Amino acid sequence: MKQEISAEIITIGDELLYGQVIDTNSAWIGQELAKIGIRVRQITSISDQPDAICAALTQALSRAHVILLTGGLGPTKDDLTKHTLARFFNTELQLHQPSLDDVEAIFRKYNRPMLEVNRQQAFLPATCTPIRNALGTAPGMLFEEQGALIVSMPGVPFEMKQMMSDSVLPRLQQHFQLPQIVHKVVQTVGIGESFLAEAIAEWENNLPPNLKLAYLPHLAGVRLRLTGIPDGTHDLEAQLQDQLAKLTPLIADHIFAFGEVTLEEAIGRLLNERNLTISTAESCTGGLVAHKLTSVPGSSAYFMGSVVAYSNEVKKAQLGVPAEILEKHGAVSEETVRAMAEGVRHLLHTHVGIATSGIAGPDGGTPEKPVGTIWIAYADAHQTVARKLNYNKTRQLNIEYTALQVLNLVRQSLPPRVEE
Repeated sequence: MKQEISAEIITIGDELLYGQVIDTNSAWIGQELAKIGIRVRQITSISDQPDAICAALTQALSRAHVILLTGGLGPTKDDLTKHTLARFFNTELQLHQPSLDDVEAIFRKYNRPMLEVNRQQAFLPATCTPIRNALGTAPGMLFEEQGALIVSMPGVPFEMKQMMSDSVLPRLQQHFQLPQIVHKVVQTVGIGESFLAEAIAEWENNLPPNLKLAYLPHLAGVRLRLTGIPDGTHDLEAQLQDQLAKLTPLIADHIFAFGEVTLEEAIGRLLNERNLTISTAESCTGGLVAHKLTSVPGSSAYFMGSVVAYSNEVKKAQLGVPAEILEKHGAVSEETVRAMAEGVRHLLHTHVGIATSGIAGPDGGTPEKPVGTIWIAYADAHQTVARKLNYNKTRQLNIEYTALQVLNLVRQSLPPRVEE
């Protein structure tokens, strides 16, 4: 059986510790390493201090086969990673001409003068293997020490990702004998983690020993990740597909996609399959639903437009909501949100119209309609469906959850696909 290869990520930068920059690099690196069978055992964030970098490296070398560092490779005085690595590995910096050529080419491309500090970025520890940075001026560095591979990369996410994809991941696959690991992802919505676990408990308890299930909750729902490792007796892909076939009927109403697909991407696919168009009328969500739908490439095929009807005047003038409905029931009501969905569908000539209206907070509530009271609606040529939501969260979370719930309402309400 192949040895499990473990990794450790060390992120360097005071801005991470101060909370001025959110560490998205580690999450992405962990996902990419998992795809090739390397498991991240620890993530450490440290300051731009030589002692902190050396201490973190020393500890990581005692427990990891792969150590990935990000950050501290810029041209300014507070970027100390490269100099610290040279001292740690008892070597000196020397000019790496191919890296200098790359840096000079970048400055020529943008017709900018190159400063001495930028030239210094092409000086690398003599014992490292330089890693080309196709998108920036800071090359990466690879060291081998005590049987481990240590890789230092820029902290700029798009530079790091390109370097990982082009150079680091292929090098790791060549260097180590990695186990085959296969992941299958099931995306669910509209069911909480505990209820989901209860619904599939018997299926999960009967999984073969070489298959493991993980629950990954997020705002839109829960991702189920089924991970398989070959056991030498079964075809792993067939084994995983067999288990997915057993799982699906148990939670079919809540599955919106298989694989790394967002809810808005899944809605787009459903609309495309049915040759349907959609428009949105938004009050409390302020255009967030439209933003989510249009964040999907190719959404112009089915998304026609949106009306952000924040005031009653816009609801009446643009969406045709009758004044008597607003006067009798108020803006936050089933009657109003139904009229909004129907109104935007007719206004923008789409097959489907959806609407949101509510009290996101933190103020504006009443005893009859407290903060977090929200109505959503779906309308097509055959039906109008409205639902009441009650949230007790922050303003932003109330808005986010509402946008996701109205998208889920679309998923549940679209007419079935007509086979030709």
